[in-house]
Amino acid sequence: MIDVDIEQLIPHRDRMKLIDEIIESDDEKAVTESLVTKNWPLFEETYVNSIIIIELVAQTASVCIGYKELKKTDGKLGGKGWLVGIKSASFFIDKISLNSRVITYSKIAFNFDNYTQILGTVKTGSKLIGEVNLQVMRAESDSVLKSNGGGGIDE
Repeated sequence: MIDVDIEQLIPHRDRMKLIDEIIESDDEKAVTESLVTKNWPLFEETYVNSIIIIELVAQTASVCIGYKELKKTDGKLGGKGWLVGIKSASFFIDKISLNSRVITYSKIAFNFDNYTQILGTVKTGSKLIGEVNLQVMRAESDSVLKSNGGGGIDE
């Protein structure tokens, strides 16, 4: 288990914070654990829709990237924005039962400048329940609308 406050690494709070524990994290991957509760988004009756797997992979990727940045910046993280695209997603179940323990694994498959490709898998116990391939673009400045001198919005 990694001894770091999850909220230092991900921007999600309240119902949108799905990660309960960081099991492992380094410069290339992260593994997290989550407990499905009735407070989760997409919760209905006794289960949550399996599309939540995409968000679990994205939050776990945020742990990996955030942990890497935290080490580089001596514990000071800036609030830079992300634009995330879903390249592919496969769901092997339709719903995840209430109180299920979910293990999410996210790995950086490719990284160049501010573009990162993330591969993620999600399991309950030993059963694979989903695979997700995400594309992440990170803002390198405080505002993606800043002019680059080439006739931008604020000129």
